[in-house]
Amino acid sequence: MVGKVFGLKDLEQFSSRRSSVYVDPECEKFFELPLFIAASSNDITTKCQCWQLSPGKEPALRSYTEIQQLLQQGKKRDVKNILRENSWPINSPIRAQLWPMLCGQHLTKQQMLDGFYWEMVHQVFGTTELSEKPIMLPAFVDATHCLPYHLTSTGRAVADRIVNVLGYDCPDITYSPVLYPITSILLHFMSEEEAYMCLAGLVGSKEKVFINQTKLQHEVTWKTVMQIAKKHTKSAISYFQRICPGLKLERVFMDWCWWILAGLPFQHLVRIMDCYFHEGIKVLYRVALVVLNLFHKECQSNNEWSPDNIKNDIGNALIKFCKKIPVSPAKLLHAAFSIRGLSTQYISRIFIKTEMLLKSRSVLNSGSKQLIKSRSSDNLPTSQSQVNIQMMSHTLTIRELFTLWSWLPVRITMYQPVLLYTTEEHGCSLTTFYVRVEQHEPTLLMIKTCNNEVFGAYCSSRWFERNVKDDKGQRQAYFGTGETFLFSLYPERAKYPWVGIEGDKDLGHSSELFMAADSKMITIGGGEGQAIWMDENIRFGKTDGCKTFNNPPLCPSGDFEIRVLEVYGFVGI
Repeated sequence: MVGKVFGLKDLEQFSSRRSSVYVDPECEKFFELPLFIAASSNDITTKCQCWQLSPGKEPALRSYTEIQQLLQQGKKRDVKNILRENSWPINSPIRAQLWPMLCGQHLTKQQMLDGFYWEMVHQVFGTTELSEKPIMLPAFVDATHCLPYHLTSTGRAVADRIVNVLGYDCPDITYSPVLYPITSILLHFMSEEEAYMCLAGLVGSKEKVFINQTKLQHEVTWKTVMQIAKKHTKSAISYFQRICPGLKLERVFMDWCWWILAGLPFQHLVRIMDCYFHEGIKVLYRVALVVLNLFHKECQSNNEWSPDNIKNDIGNALIKFCKKIPVSPAKLLHAAFSIRGLSTQYISRIFIKTEMLLKSRSVLNSGSKQLIKSRSSDNLPTSQSQVNIQMMSHTLTIRELFTLWSWLPVRITMYQPVLLYTTEEHGCSLTTFYVRVEQHEPTLLMIKTCNNEVFGAYCSSRWFERNVKDDKGQRQAYFGTGETFLFSLYPERAKYPWVGIEGDKDLGHSSELFMAADSKMITIGGGEGQAIWMDENIRFGKTDGCKTFNNPPLCPSGDFEIRVLEVYGFVGI
């Protein structure tokens, strides 16, 4: 049986990686070599006793049950530390349960229904039988990177089917080259249905980013990695630019994820996935930085990676280096998680700035008639937007509208504003406010006081995020992103962007307090004061200077009584 799966040369080459495989299609079942003993325990897997595990005392490692209990208790931070520190061998059976549980944190109720996957398979292919004919892959797959990780033809056919069903169920995916390789990795440890459910959880995750799904997200990600590398691997970047003066870093970093997915040995990749399925794409960011530093070190001491050998194709040299990486999986991860100053907030800030820049350029450079029709050429609201505002608003004059419109992110000016909530029509209730507003993103919040002051905030995230829980199972106090900003229109006219938007300096938690809300109040901005605070009756409020936006009080008295509160969304986002 083993001979049908691998040739003798293949066995010698890949046995050290201890990968599980699908066997010849004629067997009509999936088998796993006991090198893994890792696939799910359903009736389509059978443990082949061709090879025996090498004897020896195994270190005491945390069990699946222990991790499951911690996750059920909402102790995500403890789970994170366990996943980082416990180097389960590649033949450990724990991943057959662990990976589906980690990915399952992000599944929706509909996706968790029994039989959902097979119903989708039947809907797409008309049968649940695996076709002998090749399956045409979705357009979002990169054909040059359909990495099978030693799966046989049957395994690859199953991976093809999973990816097709996912594309059918998630039509918003337009470009996702890493999706197929991750599918192949999952199939080494679980059934086809479980692998699909894991992918559905990763793709549908709202709290963390796992898999990019559009070309824009893909570009923002590699440019984010490049920006981070310029700060955290300065010596390596300087070295590469010195030995190759004409080097364009963009060409190197466009392939950053393939250093990991196409380069690293399988045993390294499996340990990285242990952490990735819980923490998200930031794990891959950290590993990429370690790869750069290790490669730089080897270049200085190993003739194989001398300047003459690598200067013509550093990108390809990096992948070749990863195939021979001189550290164990445990040491690689230890180095990755030892990098200081690489907080989630810092990464998010770089990502948001890059995304904002690319989106703005896309809008300005677009030749699309639809975009030109949606906004005026000088970034002013269209005549229809002006009419809408005049008809809806009790706070904005046309002059103030023009000012406010010039402050909005360029991509938002493509869309027509719609009034979601106003105290004039919907009453003064925070409950009603949430019902009408909380699912919209972004929103524009306008306040007119009884002293006729007009000010407000552009809120980048949904107000529903006040209900999202953190790693400890507690509702997060603050949420939102650095795209949020404050403004004043009367009597002063000024915009107060987030203080971190201009630089990469890690400003600390007190400067990243964008939005907060509960059943008793709404807050925007924090740190040594709250920029905008309103009570549950939407009647009284106060405004102070705060560290998040470095703003003065938005009205002279500091305390204010609300005459009108209006909240706008944007049609089509």
